[in-house]
Amino acid sequence: MKKLTNKEREVMELFWHHGPMFVRELLEHYDEPKPHFNTLSTIVRRLEYQGYVGHKQYGSTYQYHALITEEDYAKKNIFRLVDNYIVDSYKGLVSTFLKEEKLSVDELRELLTQVEEYKDSKK
Repeated sequence: MKKLTNKEREVMELFWHHGPMFVRELLEHYDEPKPHFNTLSTIVRRLEYQGYVGHKQYGSTYQYHALITEEDYAKKNIFRLVDNYIVDSYKGLVSTFLKEEKLSVDELRELLTQVEEYKDSKK
């Protein structure tokens, strides 16, 4: 799955927070000036082609729904970030957070405890 554009992410957030919708219902969640129906429909169909959205047919219209959760999308992006920018090193990612003071030593200790508890639970 590829990374979502800003417009695609906007639409996905609507599905994640409001559930299945028809394109006309999606439009109701936009402030003025609202995107054109055809523009929004094209974005939804592109999301469907990419595997992010599925649909259920009602006569000649479609109700769309998310096929991936927001949490799963976030996880995939974290992995992509590490793979593309941190030279395949999760240790490098944590090190960057420490250097930029985005992660404290206490938070790192808490993470280590979580890792140890996770490993113990798998035994």
